[in-house]
Amino acid sequence: MSTTVISESNNGILHPVTAQLVGAASSLGGPITVICPGGVGSSDAAKISGVTKVISVEGECFETYDCSAWSKSLSPLIEGDLILSSSSAIGRELISSISATKGIPVVQDVTSLKDGFSATRTIYSGKAIEEVSISSPCAISLRPNSFESAEGGGSAEISTVNVSQEVAVAVKRALAKASERLDVSEAEIIISGGRGMGEPANFSHLNEIADVLGAAVGASRAAVDTWEEIPHSMQVGQTGKTVTPNLYIAVGISGAIQHLAGMRSSKFILAINKDPEAPIFGVADYGIVSTWEDALPALKDQLAELLSN
Repeated sequence: MSTTVISESNNGILHPVTAQLVGAASSLGGPITVICPGGVGSSDAAKISGVTKVISVEGECFETYDCSAWSKSLSPLIEGDLILSSSSAIGRELISSISATKGIPVVQDVTSLKDGFSATRTIYSGKAIEEVSISSPCAISLRPNSFESAEGGGSAEISTVNVSQEVAVAVKRALAKASERLDVSEAEIIISGGRGMGEPANFSHLNEIADVLGAAVGASRAAVDTWEEIPHSMQVGQTGKTVTPNLYIAVGISGAIQHLAGMRSSKFILAINKDPEAPIFGVADYGIVSTWEDALPALKDQLAELLSN
């Protein structure tokens, strides 16, 4: 059973209840993904034992809590059989909105999970205990301090997705994140386009970025198969070239498994796609939800500024 945990934070730090949520998920078995709204506490979440992956979701909407905006931003990134949140005021409201968006049931204020996937919770102001049988997929909010906390010592991978409407800000943050891990003077860089580029003529925009970076231009199989103008020699993927650059920029590429097989070992992956549910975000270190028309000019400007310093 795969579980997605929505982290809880307080005053800019990860709340201890998040480790309790992971502890509850661990008792059920299966991979555990922790989603951190606003990116708060993502590095701490990655250190919780049992966590498979952390998705840090950034954007202006997370500066203050707004259930509708948060739900709209987080829902496309949540997968798996079970969604867990704290039964705090925010956690209860947020998981209700997400479950409604996904069309799955929600059970609130659960105090225990049992074998066979049943849950218990108190009702009638604590005067009775209700046992609920649950089938996946479903969403559950857990009462704080009802479950043992998972220990530390984990080292989960962290992916960042930026849902900001300010594309220039998102690009700037992505480049700053990449520069923390890459030596630009030695970087081997590839920028690839997919069918999301619209037409082969638009690959000229990728060429412009490549000229700034001294990078190679690649393409997905979908782009190669769709347009004769995009040669097979540019194809990255299982039936094309397998690459391991320091920086791989994927633009308008959905992330079919064949393509991921050819580039997922890149040291740093930046994905730009207008579809927040694109599989490419599952392997990207930093994702920007945007059209290429908005993102590439901002990327070019930020790169020119970065390289001129």
